[in-house]
Order: sequence, then structure tokens, then C-alpha cells
Amino acid sequence: MRKVSSYADMLHVSPDHLNRAIKSCSDKTAHEHIDEMLLMEAKAYLLHTTMTIAEIAYQLEFSDPSHFNRFFKKYCSLTPVDFRNQS
Repeated sequence: MRKVSSYADMLHVSPDHLNRAIKSCSDKTAHEHIDEMLLMEAKAYLLHTTMTIAEIAYQLEFSDPSHFNRFFKKYCSLTPVDFRNQS
């Protein structure tokens, strides 16, 4: 799940309430935590599998590998290929 509203629904609270509660404890929003977990999963795939970048992108439910590349570069300052090659 990649939407704050999905987690809020599971907890029977509003997305705003969930964001406020999480931000008060961690100085990050719920969305930032979700992105952080997604990035950790992406790194694990890049380091521990032989899947292509496109396969990883689709496995992580990105609509297009280019969206995955932009997401990854935003947080790591490297493309997924560069990250894999450096590791």
C-alpha cells in the first residue's frame, strides 16, 4: 500500500489524523514514511536480485519504469542502475 488513506482506513482514522499523529512522533509525514519503506524495498531488490529495473518498477507497482527512476533519483541522487553498479 502506498497511500496514506489506505493505512488510515485500516486504522479507522482520517488521513489527516494519521499524518498529525505520525508527524508529532517522528517529524516526518506518513507519506514520507511510506516513501522511505518503498525506497528500502527498491534497494533490496536492486542489491539482492537480478531483476531488471523495469521488473522492479512493476513489482513495486510503479505505472512506468521512468516514474520509478525519478522516484529513486529524488531520494538517492542516483539512478537505480547507478546505485546497483556502485554496490
